[in-house]
Amino acid sequence: MKTPEIRRRDLLLATAAMALAGGFASAGRAAPKARYDPAARFKLKVSEVEFRRTPKGTPLLARIYQPIGDGPWPVVMDLHGGGWAEKDRQAEELFDRKMAVAGALVVAIDYTLSDEAPYPACIQDANYAIRWLKHNAAKWNGDASKIGLFGSSSGGHIAQLLMLRPHDPRYGALPFAENPKLDAVVDYVIGRSPGSDPYAMYQTVVELKNTGMVDKMKTFFTPFANIHDANPREILERREKVTLKPLLVMQGELDDNVPTAVQNRFVKAFRAMGGQCDYEIFKDCDHQWVGVPGPQTDRAHQMARAFIARQVNM
Repeated sequence: MKTPEIRRRDLLLATAAMALAGGFASAGRAAPKARYDPAARFKLKVSEVEFRRTPKGTPLLARIYQPIGDGPWPVVMDLHGGGWAEKDRQAEELFDRKMAVAGALVVAIDYTLSDEAPYPACIQDANYAIRWLKHNAAKWNGDASKIGLFGSSSGGHIAQLLMLRPHDPRYGALPFAENPKLDAVVDYVIGRSPGSDPYAMYQTVVELKNTGMVDKMKTFFTPFANIHDANPREILERREKVTLKPLLVMQGELDDNVPTAVQNRFVKAFRAMGGQCDYEIFKDCDHQWVGVPGPQTDRAHQMARAFIARQVNM
């Protein structure tokens, strides 16, 4: 039989435990979250939801890759490539799955394409999507206290702008009525062949007579002077007041869309401003190398997973 002193002790311990659990809930935080393990292989549940509509009525969907397990999972938002003009949330499905199976809630989004509206419409969509995801991640067992961006090519350009200018009123122009206090700050960015210097890209595709890409860039950067305002490398070299987060850049050595020399200059500018950048050049790879199965693609997946683990397992 327990003595009165032991009963009082047990009551105090139980009360303290309940208070601790309540503290997590009242602070809007989950209990200790799952670690991201690059070697893990969870099964996935895939679903889709509309997160907003454009002024012209185009539905923008989010494709959600949810690990099946205890969680809660760190969150990664994917921004697809396509020269700001084509493709959608399904473009990087292979890469999204490779990140998600290790224990991340990966959410790939649509955004306004340039034939519907030029810059900064797609940046506004993505800024809104970050706030929407922070508010809703728990519905899919996600923990948005650590949220990263993954962007390919033009999607990498969008991701870099979102990182550098999370409080830019132009980018945050779409109100999120459900929680107006949320911001669009992210914790890290992964770029696969990111469009880090669109003006240098434009000069390259003009020289190569790549008229399709020239047209895409002129359509997106309307008026064309926006190609300098929305240029991550130039933003850094102008020494604008920016937000710098850990960045992984994966670059194909033979990329003739975003040449390696162009990427080198961006990385140098990012580091000169005090940014932490892991930079990997993939030998004998072009702009679209991750779309081709092989050891280099596998290495890119492994590198991205390892980078995520370093950011979220702290």
